Amino acid sequence: MINAIRVLIIEDEVDLGRAVKEIMTYIGAETTLVHDGQVALDWLAQHVPDCVILDLHLPNVSGLDILNAIRADERLKETRVFVVTADTERLSLAAQQADATLSKPYRVAELVDLLRKFRLRAR
Repeated sequence: MINAIRVLIIEDEVDLGRAVKEIMTYIGAETTLVHDGQVALDWLAQHVPDCVILDLHLPNVSGLDILNAIRADERLKETRVFVVTADTERLSLAAQQADATLSKPYRVAELVDLLRKFRLRAR
């Protein structure tokens, strides 16, 4: 049996976060959804996901700070980070460290294509 990919979704828009979680679960990913930047950092201190889907505008800790923390943590060096935001200015800042970026609104197919591109396979 192949292990499911582990995906951390960090999204403060509750409905969008739930929708992305449902999609990731549907394709067989093991998912965790958090809505707060500090909660995300606390989770990352205890877990190593295969992929992080990261919004940049979050309460308590910004997505850019989370991205910097991920890149500075040796345990997370293999973790793929997909940044999603409607903020084009911050998106360009994050693009240097992110594995990929998506501008909101994005299509579900774009997100699934990113998983395929980076050979992150569920099921």
